[in-house]
Amino acid sequence: MKFKKALTLIAALSLVVSITACGSSNNGNNGSANAPANQTENTGNAGTGENTSADSIVPEDGAELIIWESKEEKVFTEEIAKQFTEKYGVNVKIEEVAPTDQIGKLTQDGPSGLAADVLIVPHDHLGNATTSGLILPNDVFAEETTKNNTEASIQGATYDGLLYGYPRAAETMALYYNKSLLPEAPKDFSDVLEFSKTFTDKSKNKYGIMWEVGNMYFNYPFIASAGGYLFGDNGTNPADIGLANDGAIEGLKVFQSIKAALPINSGDINPDIKRSLFNEGDVAMDINGPWELAGYKAALGDNLGLAPYPTVNGKTAITFSGIKVWVVNSFTKYPNAAKLFANFASSKDAQLLLNEKVGAVPTNLEALEADQIKNDPYVSAFAEQAKNSQPMPSIPEMSNVWAPVNAAFPEIWNNNADPKQAMEGAIKQIQELNSGAAE
Repeated sequence: MKFKKALTLIAALSLVVSITACGSSNNGNNGSANAPANQTENTGNAGTGENTSADSIVPEDGAELIIWESKEEKVFTEEIAKQFTEKYGVNVKIEEVAPTDQIGKLTQDGPSGLAADVLIVPHDHLGNATTSGLILPNDVFAEETTKNNTEASIQGATYDGLLYGYPRAAETMALYYNKSLLPEAPKDFSDVLEFSKTFTDKSKNKYGIMWEVGNMYFNYPFIASAGGYLFGDNGTNPADIGLANDGAIEGLKVFQSIKAALPINSGDINPDIKRSLFNEGDVAMDINGPWELAGYKAALGDNLGLAPYPTVNGKTAITFSGIKVWVVNSFTKYPNAAKLFANFASSKDAQLLLNEKVGAVPTNLEALEADQIKNDPYVSAFAEQAKNSQPMPSIPEMSNVWAPVNAAFPEIWNNNADPKQAMEGAIKQIQELNSGAAE
C-alpha cells in the first residue's frame, strides 16, 4: 500500500474491475406517454448519437438540471456545478440522495418527471438500471470517455457491451489505523487479535478494530480470500453461488473468531458511531473506503495510517471493488445538458477536485499522473489493495444478494451461528428471489 509511482497506481486501478458484461439485451422500456428521452423522436439529440458529436452538442434552451449526490460528497458537486453553470449557463440544483438509493428512487420518480437529470450509480447497480430502460447510453462522449479513463473503469461503466456511465471514481476498502496507538499496521487478523488483547476494553468503549460486521461489502474478504465467491464465471452466472463452499466457510470461521477483539453486536455499529470512536482514539483500526479519507485526515493528521486489509488466516484478503459512475436519466427533458454535465463532472479536473475534496481515487489517466495523486500515500495505498480486489457483480441478480447475506452475517457474529448453515440459508433465499418465488 505504499507504492507511489504513477505506473504502479495506474496498473493497480486498472485491475479494480474486470467485468464480463452480460445479461438481458432488452435495454428499453415499452412505449408509453412517459417514454424516456432515448425512445422518443430525436428529443434533444438524445438518440443513438448519429446526429451529435462531442464538438456540436449544446444545452437545450432553458435547460435546468437536478443532480443527486451523497451528503458526504456534496461539497464536490456544489463546486463542479458552479463551474458548469459558469461555462454553459445552465442552472443546477443538487439534492441529497445516497448513491445506493438512487436507482430505486429513479424507478419511482423517473416516469413522473421528478427524478434527477444526472445521478450516480455504483457499477453493480448498472444492470438493473439499463435493463429497466432508466438511463441513456454514453453515446456522444463514448470515444472521449474510453480514451481518457482506465480500462477497468470503462468495463465498470459498460453493460451488455454498451457504454452507459461516465466514470467518476474507483473504490475498494483498506485498513485505517491510528499511528499513535499502533506504529505499524497488523499484517494478519491474528495480529489484530493479539493487539486487541491489550487495547480492547468494552467497559470503556475502546476497541482494537471496528467495522460494519453486518455488512457484506466490508466482510467480503472472509468469503473470497480462501476461494468463496458470490456468482460463478467472474460474477456473471447467477446459478452458481459460492457463499458456502469450503473456502468461504474457512474464512467465515476467522470472521467469527474476531469478536474477541470487538465484543459487541453488529447492530451497535454504524458509520457515525465508528467514525466518532476512531476520530477520538477509542478505536485503533477501521476497515473502510476512500470516502472517509478526508475526514480522517482532518481528525488525525500525521497519525493517520492506511494499510492493506489484513490477511485472512494467512491468505491475501480479496476485497470488493467498484466504480462510481455518473449516468443520465432516460426521462430527462434536457438530455444534451445532462450529458454535458456528466462529461464535465467526470473530466480530469473534476476528478482531481473530487480527490481534493473527499479523497476519491481517480479513474482518469491524466489525473492519475498528476503530482496530487502520485505523491499521495493514501491514494497509493488504496491502489495497492485494488490489485487484490474483485468487482462486485453487475448482473441484475446482484440486488437479491444483499438482504439475505446481510442477515446471515449478524447471525454468525451475534449468535455464534454455524457459518455453513447460515450461508446455506442465505443461498436458498437468493435462489428464491432470483426465480421470483419470493417477493
